[in-house]
Amino acid sequence: GGRRGRRGRRGRRRGDEKANWVPVTKLGRLVQSGKINSLEDIYLFSLPIKEHQIIDLFLPELKDEVMKIMPVQKQTRAGQRTRFKAFVCVGDATSHVGLGVKCAKEVATAIRGAIIAAKLAVIPVRKGYWGSRYGKPHTVPFKVTGKCGSVRVRLIPAPRGTGIVAGNASKKILQFAGFEDIYSSASGKTRTLGNFVKATYQACLKTYAFLTPDLWPDTSDKVGQIPYQEFSDELAKPREKAVNKDIPDNVGDQMQQQQQQQPMQQQTPQEVPVGYSGQ
Repeated sequence: GGRRGRRGRRGRRRGDEKANWVPVTKLGRLVQSGKINSLEDIYLFSLPIKEHQIIDLFLPELKDEVMKIMPVQKQTRAGQRTRFKAFVCVGDATSHVGLGVKCAKEVATAIRGAIIAAKLAVIPVRKGYWGSRYGKPHTVPFKVTGKCGSVRVRLIPAPRGTGIVAGNASKKILQFAGFEDIYSSASGKTRTLGNFVKATYQACLKTYAFLTPDLWPDTSDKVGQIPYQEFSDELAKPREKAVNKDIPDNVGDQMQQQQQQQPMQQQTPQEVPVGYSGQ
């Protein structure tokens, strides 16, 4: 209750933001027009994602969690300038995970920017088996290592039912990536949580960096043209301009008519009394 409960929700909702999205990149235009239907098509050609709305469109069930917020300082002439650094992890708990870092003067701004950075850094995660290939993949397909600073994280396949054997920060990223059973070992200054989560993220990234024998066959003949070449006719069309729908189209004409109707008021100089010194 109280005054806070009656103020309602501030700002625009996410649904309105998606509806009003006007893409500014070639990839965004192809995604909005329906020419690209999955993230796998983007990852296949290593196309850089510059708009977080693309991730929102393909992964609507993406969840985020703030890993840490820490103050950082910079020495200036006027003294120390304090800002807040936020680490945010996002994932769909199936096969995609992302990590974002943002520094800002306010905590809310840092978290908002870190969420966007994490969405732009979403990567696919490959899962495999520990032994027999029954059921769905549940662990890492092989041993992988990630490193950041002095922190080194190693992920090791584990049998079904083991669970995630890892530290609290690393465990959250592995859960967002969709792993069910995994062993891990960490060395270095793991108290530095920023480097710890970055090393875990790098280890997840390397699950697709190693080619196992089942990926050895040549598939270059099955890969078509890059989407920018395949849909060049779609990209040649004129771009849609961003329009603020909250402002009516004829607002400029209305303001001009009001200015013409108002007569010019002549300003008369004020009389200054004799002996007035202005104090």
